[in-house]
Amino acid sequence: MTSPSSASAEIAAADPLRIWFRIIRLNRRATNAVAAELKALGLSIPQFDLLSTLTEREGSSQQELAERLYVTKGNVSGLLDRMVEAGLVERRAIPGDRRSNALYLTAKGRDLANQGIAAQRSYVMRTLGTLPGQDLVELERIVLAWRDRARADEDSSPAKQR
Repeated sequence: MTSPSSASAEIAAADPLRIWFRIIRLNRRATNAVAAELKALGLSIPQFDLLSTLTEREGSSQQELAERLYVTKGNVSGLLDRMVEAGLVERRAIPGDRRSNALYLTAKGRDLANQGIAAQRSYVMRTLGTLPGQDLVELERIVLAWRDRARADEDSSPAKQR
């Protein structure tokens, strides 16, 4: 058990920048591990992101997909072209909108997306999923609080207000 004085010392020593770097390194480690599993399926991280996003939001436009992936429409364009060519995604005309297409997974694309999701889930359960339940509850509370602060910062940034 931690004494009150040692708990106070831990709190005083907590350095947000050090924690930030640990999170960045953990993200890289996790991303690399999942990327290796996805590579075995023949997928890159961007391809998997696109496929898994479409499992949640089939019928999205290219613009909606780009917004969901936090990239530009142009960045999605080439990737999407290659995935259509590979038979993983199909474009369907949107009635009344000659400039946009709705994006759908093919059966092959859905199967590959599900395999990638299973690989990602497996990694998460082998790592994060082994933490005690109370730690997971606390971690989620902290992550959501940080996300809310990040959103507030983004909304108040000078670039956003122009």
